Amino acid sequence: MSTPEPQVVAERELCGLVNGLARLIADHVRERASALGLTAAQATALRELTGPMTMRELADRMSCEPSNATFVIDKLEKQGLIERRPHPTDRRAKQLVLTPEGTAARERLLELLTQRSPLEGLNPQEQGVLKELLERAVVGDNRHT
Repeated sequence: MSTPEPQVVAERELCGLVNGLARLIADHVRERASALGLTAAQATALRELTGPMTMRELADRMSCEPSNATFVIDKLEKQGLIERRPHPTDRRAKQLVLTPEGTAARERLLELLTQRSPLEGLNPQEQGVLKELLERAVVGDNRHT
């Protein structure tokens, strides 16, 4: 049996670290969402709804299928946090818009997400470097599809 090449070992270790960070972040989001009476998916939708957008745009940001995003948005709409409005240029589409209550909930969520974040051990410059490296890795992955 041969010893794996150093790059193979390094990539495996890096994948393990990224996976571990993703789990920590998911647990953090779940915990913070729960404090607001939200599910993690609802919190993700609120976090990603940075302005009016379509369901497809939100689903892309949430990394899920539009049908899954619809289920989440239905719940947020029943809670009075999101409204569906006619799209200004596409009469077939609806735009998702935060209500005033939704805006307040989103602001509170963002505040909670920064408290004891899994990334708080990194200073802003280090977070920027990590962001840049992860963006390069994600864009690089798209070249192979």
